[in-house]
Amino acid sequence: MTKPSHPPSLRRLAERTIRDEALFDRGDRVLVACSGGPDSTALLHVLALLRRTIGHEVIGHGVDHGLRPEAAFELALAAKLADELGVPFEVTRVEVEPGGNLQARAREARHRALQDAAARRGACVIATGHTADDKAETVLLRLLRGAGPRGLAVLEPRAPAPVPPSGTEDPRDLVRPLVRARRADVLLHLDRHAIAHARDPSNLDPRFTRVRVRRELIPLLEDLSPRIIDHLCALADMLHEVCPTEDPMSGLGRAQRTTIERAQKKGARIVKIRMKGGRELDVTFPAGKIVLNEKK
Repeated sequence: MTKPSHPPSLRRLAERTIRDEALFDRGDRVLVACSGGPDSTALLHVLALLRRTIGHEVIGHGVDHGLRPEAAFELALAAKLADELGVPFEVTRVEVEPGGNLQARAREARHRALQDAAARRGACVIATGHTADDKAETVLLRLLRGAGPRGLAVLEPRAPAPVPPSGTEDPRDLVRPLVRARRADVLLHLDRHAIAHARDPSNLDPRFTRVRVRRELIPLLEDLSPRIIDHLCALADMLHEVCPTEDPMSGLGRAQRTTIERAQKKGARIVKIRMKGGRELDVTFPAGKIVLNEKK
């Protein structure tokens, strides 16, 4: 009798993605963004294990937004694991003022802190713990907002930095070694290696649309199509292949895109777009290009 085949381990899935997508190579220094949550903790552990076979360096970095008192404990868990793995680990504390669109502003502050840390430590890329489940959820979130084909080409294995560093250094690309692994693979890896990790309570808060997509919509779709996560990820990959990645309107809703396209056709010099959370964008058209500028 032939032995039943086992699904590839998280370590194997990550190694395949790193090699297939040329995310980094021997001698490269990789900064791992680690919050202490399950995905980033597993990523830190896996990339540390792969040092011997790939030959890269790993440094860990956490960002405390000062929004939750539990964050310090969660980052301490990450720092403890990093110490056990022989990985340098630092924490940046940023200040995010209360107000509208808090999540988006916190995300921007986090990315800038990571870019600054990568530049300071000489890392060539920043690794994040996004999984296939995150990718599928993001596709559905974009669909709910009315995004077009370009906006659905999300979470590719390697992507340009969403924000630049504070100084004059070149921005570091984001890489996602776990983007072809399922969240269940992450949890199995953590359990198998008895790795302590934290859980962010906001991931259970139904006030956030992503939480409802994860806990309500995805299970319903899986009842109808058990491989829906695979299908949504494949759709995003196909659209990434056929659509330009430089689309400045990627992620905008249909109504917003239509407003901008009409203004461009009429020869307008500027049009104002209101975003979720009360933000406003000034859209200009220098030399026929579309440029989005967030109003301060």
